[in-house]
Amino acid sequence: MTLLIAGDIGGTKTILRLVEVTKQAVDFQTVHQVTYPSQNYSDLVPMVQEFLGETDYTPTKACFAIAGPVIQQSCQLTNLSWYLEADRLQQELNLEAVSLINDFAAVSYGVLGIKNEELEPLQGVTPQKDAPIAIIGAGTGLGEGFLIPKGNGDYQIFGTEGGHTDFAARSELEFQILNYIRQQKQVSRVSVERIVSGQGIISIYQALRDLNIHPEGNASVAETIREWEKQQRTEIDPAAAIAQAAATDRLCEKTMELFMEAYAAEAGNLALKLLPYGGLYIAGGIAAKNLAWMKSNRFLKVFKDKGRVSPVLDAVPIHLILDPQVGLIGSIMYGLNQ
Repeated sequence: MTLLIAGDIGGTKTILRLVEVTKQAVDFQTVHQVTYPSQNYSDLVPMVQEFLGETDYTPTKACFAIAGPVIQQSCQLTNLSWYLEADRLQQELNLEAVSLINDFAAVSYGVLGIKNEELEPLQGVTPQKDAPIAIIGAGTGLGEGFLIPKGNGDYQIFGTEGGHTDFAARSELEFQILNYIRQQKQVSRVSVERIVSGQGIISIYQALRDLNIHPEGNASVAETIREWEKQQRTEIDPAAAIAQAAATDRLCEKTMELFMEAYAAEAGNLALKLLPYGGLYIAGGIAAKNLAWMKSNRFLKVFKDKGRVSPVLDAVPIHLILDPQVGLIGSIMYGLNQ
């Protein structure tokens, strides 16, 4: 029996789960689980100490899936001012072993064990054996990863920083939004993540509003955005408010339309680079909470709108992951095998 701390560390929230494993990673029991606001802590150590202080258990291992590049078991988080090193965490938390893994590498491990009922098919074609598998998911940021078959039924898993590649505007309106973000954020380039993420939803709304393309119609959403802009209420989620109002407010509707089209286009770009005939899996909380947008014909049409090579994407199985904790499951699987 092994007691392991599994963590899914993001810029907005961190989920810590203490699990008891008796056989394999797929056979475990959750002992304790808590979700923490990441920004409320200066480092991971005091958060884990608080977490363990609520139990009488003494774990021996930990594996933390992190929203950022993991290099030689260390990571500077992209959307959080933490610098984590496995050796330091192991010492300060008094554990026998600590592993760090990119969050989308963890999602990739989780995909290998996910159940069919936790998937929503968007393009239901038969996956090809021994073909690559791709992962993409928008949340606080945009994550991308992939799995390459070894030829014996196993896969080698890679996390990437694909969300930080350049955003490619596809229309005059997207060019206007891109230039707006350059000026607003005072940056020389705009990454895909600045559009395809929770922050991206807010930026698209602001651009459409400030460029006088669509007037504000929902007073509640408008006030939520203003309070967030003034940092008067940091606990509110403007992106969620925009998504919820999209059915009745034209500005919110157009925001979500542009966001989902950019999401679909980037998913298609990833698919062209990898040709993931083993499956393309869409993770992240935004997709699962906006099923109607993701399942629309428009999403699939933009995904496959790749000019002369569009037909090669017809054979890519596309699945939306409904389980919000697939990365946490992946970190358990990874941690136990290290």
